[in-house]
Amino acid sequence: MSLIHCDNLTLSYDSRPVLNDLSFSVEAGDCLCIVGENGTGKSTLVKALLGLKAPSKGAIVFSEGLTSTAIGYLPQRNETQKDFPASVWEVVLSGRLNGHGLFAFYSKADKIAAEAQMERLNISDLKKRSFAELSGGQQQRVLLARALCAAKQLILLDEPVAGLDPVAAAEFYGIVQKLKQEGMTVIMVSHDLLSSLRCATRVLWLRHDGYTLCTPEEFAERIPALLKGGEPA
Repeated sequence: MSLIHCDNLTLSYDSRPVLNDLSFSVEAGDCLCIVGENGTGKSTLVKALLGLKAPSKGAIVFSEGLTSTAIGYLPQRNETQKDFPASVWEVVLSGRLNGHGLFAFYSKADKIAAEAQMERLNISDLKKRSFAELSGGQQQRVLLARALCAAKQLILLDEPVAGLDPVAAAEFYGIVQKLKQEGMTVIMVSHDLLSSLRCATRVLWLRHDGYTLCTPEEFAERIPALLKGGEPA
């Protein structure tokens, strides 16, 4: 079943098209890895999927019951985010605000859901800790728990291991694999090609001259640099 279908999508940045006639679907249970050089439209596509960017042409069609606000979103890490002045519990629980509209209060169900996601990611012992005091890997787990609080069927991860050390990155990919096995649908933007492709079921390769949708194996075969640990040319 398609959760999202992009139909002849054209997206522009500062009135300049950066993606033209893009068509693809995200199926339930997919782990779609979006790759490409800088400037090929990855960030613009993320904004469009989240409802923050209107298409210049074409459409993004969500399955019944799924909206852009029901997508759990883990943004790229930044310095402001690292020093966020809140407890782990406050950060995770805030993921429930997406479904509240104008009424920003937490119900018993919200708190139960937040507790469940913290247990799921093995961070319950961090509940009272300051988010700013955590390691990079711990912070990413907390932010993933927050994203899962908002997610109904799908999470979108934007460069989730950028800035993490190799051990923390490997642990994060292990979590993504587990989520996929549990039935969560994942869209992941990544420059960490070799590791992220091990999680992927399909690859959307954005280029300045078009795009390719393929399996990880097909992608690796077409790009010798990948097999040597490099980026696609």
